[in-house]
Order: sequence, then structure tokens, then C-alpha cells
Amino acid sequence: MEGDVHGAHGAFEPFLPGLVILLPLVGFLLNGALALAAGRRSAEAVRQGREPDFMHGHERPLTHRLPTWIGPGVVGLAFVVALINFVRMMGADLHEPVIRTYWTWMATGSLKVEAAIQLDQLSMVMMLVVTGVGFLIHVFSVGYMGEDPGYPRYFAYLNLFVFFMLILVMGASFPVLFVGWEGVGFCSYILIGYWFTDREKADAGKKAFIVNRIGDFGFLVAMFLLYTTFGTLNFVEIFDQAPSVLVYGGGLVTAVTLLLLLGATGKSAQIPLYVWLPDAMAGPTPVSALIHAATMVTAGVYMVARTSVLFALAPAGSLAVALIGAATALFAATIGLAQYDIKRVLAYSTISQLGYMFVGVGVGAYAAGIFHLMTHAFFKALLFLGSGAVIHAMHHALHHTHSQADPQDMRNMGGLRKFMPITWIVMWVATLAIAGIWPFAGFFSKDEIIWYAGARAEGPYGQWYTLIWVACLAAAMLTAIYMTRLMVMTFHGRNRTGEKEAHHLHEAPPVMWVPLVVLAVLSVFGGWVNVPQAIQESFLGGFGLLPMAEWLHHWLHPVTGPAEEILTRYAGGFAHHAPFGGGELLWAVLSTSAALAVVLVSARVVSGIAYKPAHEDVEPTGLRRVLYRKYYVDELYDALVVRPVVRLSRFAWKIVDQGIVDGVANGLGYLARAFGWIATLFQTGSVNTYAFFLVVGVLVVLWRVAF
Repeated sequence: MEGDVHGAHGAFEPFLPGLVILLPLVGFLLNGALALAAGRRSAEAVRQGREPDFMHGHERPLTHRLPTWIGPGVVGLAFVVALINFVRMMGADLHEPVIRTYWTWMATGSLKVEAAIQLDQLSMVMMLVVTGVGFLIHVFSVGYMGEDPGYPRYFAYLNLFVFFMLILVMGASFPVLFVGWEGVGFCSYILIGYWFTDREKADAGKKAFIVNRIGDFGFLVAMFLLYTTFGTLNFVEIFDQAPSVLVYGGGLVTAVTLLLLLGATGKSAQIPLYVWLPDAMAGPTPVSALIHAATMVTAGVYMVARTSVLFALAPAGSLAVALIGAATALFAATIGLAQYDIKRVLAYSTISQLGYMFVGVGVGAYAAGIFHLMTHAFFKALLFLGSGAVIHAMHHALHHTHSQADPQDMRNMGGLRKFMPITWIVMWVATLAIAGIWPFAGFFSKDEIIWYAGARAEGPYGQWYTLIWVACLAAAMLTAIYMTRLMVMTFHGRNRTGEKEAHHLHEAPPVMWVPLVVLAVLSVFGGWVNVPQAIQESFLGGFGLLPMAEWLHHWLHPVTGPAEEILTRYAGGFAHHAPFGGGELLWAVLSTSAALAVVLVSARVVSGIAYKPAHEDVEPTGLRRVLYRKYYVDELYDALVVRPVVRLSRFAWKIVDQGIVDGVANGLGYLARAFGWIATLFQTGSVNTYAFFLVVGVLVVLWRVAF
């Protein structure tokens, strides 16, 4: 039963907000029960020496039909409930968050943590992104995973993932957020390692889980410091007190923000904890789309935006966020230039784009960071699902001809636009969006972040923000190059799949391409919710297409406003003119012209390269080899971290545990046995022996008494 509502929320009355979280949980429980039933059914079939009846064209049992409706259905209903609340919130004058408390979770001493959710403009945006994009990914999964034996188990995991992500973005305190934080980490482990019988895929899931534990340690320490300072872990109370309790630029707030940043680098795959995300490609492609677009990797960006008041009070912490974001954006973009696995290119693209989001929230443009999070969810989900459609078609083509070629290697593709025209069109839409070309969504969000980074170059730490601005520009150009390379290698030129295999290539079924079309529409128009004032007045104002310029900024202002006031008070705020001179409209024209030119030139260059199928190609050399091997960072981590830890573990096992601990324990046992054996020498069962020892004992006593 829902508890009381707290907060000055005017006319806003939430409509069953807890149902948004509850519905995916119900889906997990139902699909989990179906998965258990399917497992028992499969085990029984194996015992009887036959294959399960959902294999080889047999009509699928109920356990494999119901998840088709339950899995996407619960997330779709959650989106509807979130949308109703969004419409209600739009019609209200909401300046403070609405807190809905359900029960007391922890109460010990002065610590009291309520099981409570927080509804405000930021959580509402995240709810819509998680449930809306998540629903489309669930629908796509129906076609992509339909033949998988673990179909109900897959949807159970997917529903659980959405459930924990909603807890993360709707939690009203750090502990509740942390439950979702750890929950999505666990779900990433079971979904990345979904095909756990494959050792490589199982190891990828473990890698994601272990790497994130490093970041989570920082998050926990930050919570301890916050509780010690404020005596509470509730967002509203901490953020209200922070400006008066914490010293601007002080050691405490800097330490807290750097620890929170460590947690964010784990979840959002930034330097130095980004290494788990490329390996996350081991999971099913829709899982990759969900992780990269709508759920786990956005958690770090959301957390920084949620704690924007703390970061605004810590200029060094904010600068660290922006520097790590810029370095990651450029670093990952260079790696994406030399990858051949279509999903791995997109993985490094995600790491790079998350770097832009970090730059946004790091320079204090919190709304811009969330804006790019939203638009990125649209076009990155489209890119991953589009790659899933390609892999699905390639897999079936190669399976029919018993080919051992890799269905994810772009060297084995080429010319697919003839066979998959819908996928080709929508993926070009996403490519133009991520490249930052007007009027696609990525143009508005990415360019706004670059704009603000340049604007900060005229304030404190100006030289660092200039460097960040240059890195963002370079990464933007590289993004256009590697995405154009992906599209040309996959869809253009001659087909390298093989003559026999090409006959089996076909477009994805409607259940897969319809979500792609919806995401393509969002990738075009999703950025129009935050069109800059100058562009709206120049191009759209006369048509009345948009009611308000920079709508998302106005929408998020009740959440980001306190942090922006702190920035204005201590750092002078933002220079609201273009960085290094020039007008807003001029910068927009130059930006999209440069991006379009890079796409066209890249397409021409890549089209002129005669790619060979993967089995005929040679190993890259020189700089290409360094990029292909991802700067050997995994090998470096293996040498500096993994192997020493393994050696230390073996030392602790062999020497400390078995040698010392077990040695002492076993030695004591052997000593007790020795005493027992000696005692048995006196227990012979012979009366003569007992009489002899009795006489000897008496004589000894008498001798001691007498002498």
C-alpha cells in the first residue's frame, strides 16, 4: 500500500508511480516460474532420450509462448504509467520533488532509511527512457531470441534488469539508489553470461561484475562520508544542506565527488574501468542494446546529474569528470577505427559517447548531459538492434550452408543493402544522428556539450576546458569516420558473405524491424525537444513547430537549478556566447558541415578499399595493429593486476591456507591423536598389567613420601 506524499508539488498528483517498478518485477516472477517449468520439462525430455518439444519446428509449449506477451507487456504497461505521470507533471507547477514513502527499510540508531521513491523532472525523463526504449528492445527480442531454448529465462532476466534500473532512477536516497545500482550490476553479469556454457561468454559476465565492484567501493565510501557529515542519506535533505554545510572547493566535498566519480567510471565504462563494456558483447545483441542505450551505462551519468549540487561545490571534482569524459571519448573513438566486429565498434562508440555525457555534466551543463543521454538512447539502441538484425540474417545464412565464418565480422558482410533495405535505411539514420548532422537528434545534444565545454574555457581552469573542447571536437570527427566505415563495410560494395550464403540473406521479420523504424523516427526528431533559441528563431519559429526553445533545459531546471546557482555564484556561470567568438547559428552550420564532409570523404575512402573475407585477411600491422589490439590495455591490466592477484591468491591458498592454517590445525589434530595413542598403551584389558602399574604407582608414591 502506498504511503504518504511529501513535497510542495502543487496540482501534481502521481498516478500509481510504484506500479512502474512493480510491473517489471511481476514480469520477472512470472517468466521466472515459466523458466523453471521449462527447465523441468527439458530435463524430463533428456531423461527420456528425446529433444525438448520446442525444438525442430514443433509447436512451442505454453512456457515458450507466454513470455512473448509477458516480457514486453509489463514494460510497455510501465511506460504507459510513466507517460501518464509525465503528462500530469507537465500540467503542474512542480518546483520540489514528490516523495512517496512505502515503509521503513532500515532504522538503527540515528540512521533511518525509508523505502521511498522520488518523482521529479529528472527521474521522469529517466523513467520514460528506460521503459520506452526498453519496451522496443523487448519487442525486438521476441524475433531475435525466439528460437533460443532459454526463451522464458531470457525475458525473466530482461524484466529484472528493467526493474532494478527503475529503482536506481526513482530512488529517493543513496541506499535505495544503491540497491538499483547493484541490481543492474548483477543483471549485467547474468545477461552478458547468458550463454554460460560457453567459457568465453561466462568469463565476460564475470569480468563485468568484478570490474564494477571496484567502482562500487568508491560509491560506498562516499555514502559513509555523506552520512557522517549530514546524518542522513536522503537526497532532498543532503542537497538542501550542502551549500551551507560544505565549503566550496573544500577537501571533503572534493573527496566525496571523486569517490562518486570512481563509482560512475565503473557503471558508465570510463577510463580506467571501461574494459568490461567491450566484452559485454558476449551477451545476446538485444542485451547489448539495453545495457548500452537505456540502462546500466547511463547510471553513472544519471548519478552525477542527480548529485549536481555536490559537484557544483567541487570544481576539482567537476573538472576530473570532464577530463575523464573527454579522454575517454577520444581514446575509445580511435579504437573504434580499427575494429572489425560490428558490435565491438558500437561498444567503443558507446564508451566514447558516454565520455561526451561526462563532459556535459562535468562542465556543469547537467541538462545537456541528460539530453545527450536521451538522444543517445534512441540512436544507439537503433544501431545495436540494427546490428542484431544483420547478425540474425548472417547467422541464418551461414547456418544453412554450414559455414564457420563469423557472423559479426564486417569483413564477411558487404552489399547487405540489397537484402536488408529497411535495416540499411534506419542504420544510416542512426549513423547521421551519432555523427552530429542536422537535423538529426545527435546534432543538438552533442554540439550543445561541445559548446558548453568551449564556453567554460573562458572561466576557471580555462586551459583544461580548452583541451577538453579540442578533444571533443576530435572525437566527433572520428565518430563520423568509424561509423561511416561500419556502414560502408556492412551494407555497400560487393557482398563477401559467399554466393551460397547470399541466397539465404533476408530482411528481419516485422517484429524486429518495426522497433527499428520507431527508433529511427526518435533519432530524427528526439533532439527537437531542446532546439537552441537561435536555430528555432531562424528555421522553426515561423512555422510554430516548437512551443519553446531549449524545452528540456526549462523542464530540468527545478532539479539542476540549485547547482547552476552555485556555479554562477562561485565560478561565474557559463558564458552564453559562442566559445572563441562566433554566433550560435554560425557554429551550428560549421559543425554540421564539417561532420557531413567527414562522412562523405570517409565513405569515398572506405569504398575504395578492397576488403577481403575475414579468413583471407591478414593481421593488421603498425598503428592499425595497436588500435586493433585496443592499445594492449587488456594485456597491460592482465600483467599488472590479474596475474599478480592470481599469484597472490595461489600463495594464500598453498602457503597460508594449506601450509600454515591447515598445517597448524592438522598438527594439533595429529598431536591429539598421538596423546590418544599413548593412552591406548595403558588400556590393554589385562588385569595383570593393571595390577603391575598399580603396584608401580604405589611404590612411586611411597618413595616420594619416604624420601
